[in-house]
Amino acid sequence: MKKIIRYTTILLLFVITSCDSEKEYEDFPVIKSAAVEMSGDWYVKLLLDGQDVYGIGYYTLSTYNTTEDDGTKIWVDDHELWPTKVTPNIDISTLTFNGSDLENEYSYTTGGTEVFPVANITNGVIIKNGGRGSATGTVTDSISFNVEYSDDPGTVYQVAGYKRTGFLEDAH
Repeated sequence: MKKIIRYTTILLLFVITSCDSEKEYEDFPVIKSAAVEMSGDWYVKLLLDGQDVYGIGYYTLSTYNTTEDDGTKIWVDDHELWPTKVTPNIDISTLTFNGSDLENEYSYTTGGTEVFPVANITNGVIIKNGGRGSATGTVTDSISFNVEYSDDPGTVYQVAGYKRTGFLEDAH
């Protein structure tokens, strides 16, 4: 008797599943951010006159849309390395970005004082297929920009690197 119930249950599940699979479902619409072409996770270096003077090596930087998502700004977020989380102006058509006196969301404390370093970003550009993963050589996008901070005035750093490829060998 148990076998009959078991086989009947399996047969009913098969029939129900077969009938269900014939239904047509709508695909959900893909909604892209206005800044999707400039968004991503990047492995970059902080350079001064082309040299990694602080010996940091590659670190993660993210670019992503703002809540307005109107295609005029992106977040540039270094996950508190300097710390930097600012919103420069963007031009989607040329994949460029820049901004002066950019207010910082991140801070650090020195001598009991909380400092929110203001940033100036110039010459920001993303080049499609302009980079390669550091280990695999996989072609990916590149990013570069110059940045000057209010807590280190007169020093212009270069930030440059490549978009995350998804290969563990390229991760830093």
